[in-house]
Amino acid sequence: MPPLGLLHMRAWASLFSRLLRPPGVVCIREVHFHSQVSEAVLTSQLKPQHEKSNFIIKTPKGTRDLSPQQMVVREKILDMVIGCFKRHGAKRLDTPAFELKEMLTEKYGEDSGLIYDLKDQGGELLSLRYDLTVPFARYLAMNKVKKMKRYHVGKVWRRESPTIVQGRYREFCQCDFDIAGQFDPMIPDAECLKIMCEILSGLQLGDFLIKVNDRRILDGMLAVCGVPESKFHAICSSIDKLDKISWNDVRHEMVAKKGLAPEVADRIGDYIQCHGGVSLVEEMFQDSRLSQNKQAIEGLGDLKLLFEYLTLFGIAEKISFDLSLARGLDYYTGVIYEAVLLQTPAQAEESLNVGSVAAGGRYDGLVGMFDPKGHKVPCVGLSIGVERIFAIVEQRMKTSGQKIRTTETQVFVATPQKNFLHERLKLISELWDAGIKAELLYKNNPKLLTQLHYCEHTGIPLAVIIGEQELKEGVIKLRSVASREEVAIKRENLVAEIQKRLSES
Repeated sequence: MPPLGLLHMRAWASLFSRLLRPPGVVCIREVHFHSQVSEAVLTSQLKPQHEKSNFIIKTPKGTRDLSPQQMVVREKILDMVIGCFKRHGAKRLDTPAFELKEMLTEKYGEDSGLIYDLKDQGGELLSLRYDLTVPFARYLAMNKVKKMKRYHVGKVWRRESPTIVQGRYREFCQCDFDIAGQFDPMIPDAECLKIMCEILSGLQLGDFLIKVNDRRILDGMLAVCGVPESKFHAICSSIDKLDKISWNDVRHEMVAKKGLAPEVADRIGDYIQCHGGVSLVEEMFQDSRLSQNKQAIEGLGDLKLLFEYLTLFGIAEKISFDLSLARGLDYYTGVIYEAVLLQTPAQAEESLNVGSVAAGGRYDGLVGMFDPKGHKVPCVGLSIGVERIFAIVEQRMKTSGQKIRTTETQVFVATPQKNFLHERLKLISELWDAGIKAELLYKNNPKLLTQLHYCEHTGIPLAVIIGEQELKEGVIKLRSVASREEVAIKRENLVAEIQKRLSES
């Protein structure tokens, strides 16, 4: 029998001896034995750790760390996006990273299989949130909120095959803006499209186009083409793949995998090749088949009004009515939209094929799915594809060789002499108290050249230098790191002079 098995047998013998022993009597041999057992068990637990020679330290598939340089770029993008949301009067909201599983099921159609389920010791069935829209709808229903304009920035999780080079991950950040409430038609929808244009223009990603459609037009088109109503969601999901695969592949999926008649698929193909502006809306009004469908006519009427408002906002030329746009999520009920970047052939060779960079639409029935009485709160919103935008910006910065500052330090406190740590600490405290971003080296006696090299390497614009002579004269040397020019400033005027220079830079 192996040694550990022998120890187990002796442990049982020890247990019986304790049961028969009078209370309060301790056996020294037993204490020593238990020490041996503990040591043997601990050794057996630790030993495999030392033998993991093939252990690889890495992040889970579909996730990544973000370096300080990457975080600087990311924060600039998020600041610009959030600034736009605030400019349009949105309030910030946050929700838990995970929800009750039943809150998320049957909200995403075929994509429901991508939801991450969690094991919970408390008896609740939980899932990581798939997007920020469903939690928002749950929040509105739970708190009986009938009207709200909100934005939400947070991580979501999807169990899909990641394509890191295209900015697709299993864990990623979403930036959402939504308007909840009963309002006159298409005014909130037009504002959402205006926000998309403002953000994409502000980020200077290049020329872009926003495709729009309406789920009522889409459903009407499927009906007049001969698609059974029971297959609407499945066929919409196939059409939604047109930005990733060819029409022939989509048609094959509809016919071979989803049982659609070939002639029905061909009729769909005739429609989804149509795209244009308000003139196409007018043309669809005259279509012999589509004009007979009540749902489609309602959708076309709203799109006509939407283009009227988009013209007033000055963004109609950025919008294309595209009958191929489907947006596979089940909860959309009206207008849907998706923004894509337009590239010249030269740009296409250099850049990433990231797909859409923003998307959204109207979902009037989602809140009612959570309300016990089914009370609806109409909603419309958008989501900015931060990870995809970040992938584009990051690649462009690598191509250009642009250097990124990872700190915002404005002033470095230096000394040319030994035993001046106390004076440096007093001086930097004054700067911090005045709201100035300042640093020093964590050494008692650093060399001046080392300190100045640190300023140049990290891009700190100003340095203040204190030594014996400055201390006697009641001044501080203020050095411009870029030009290396130095001037003596009275100690009491130092903060004001620094603030003046920083405001001018």
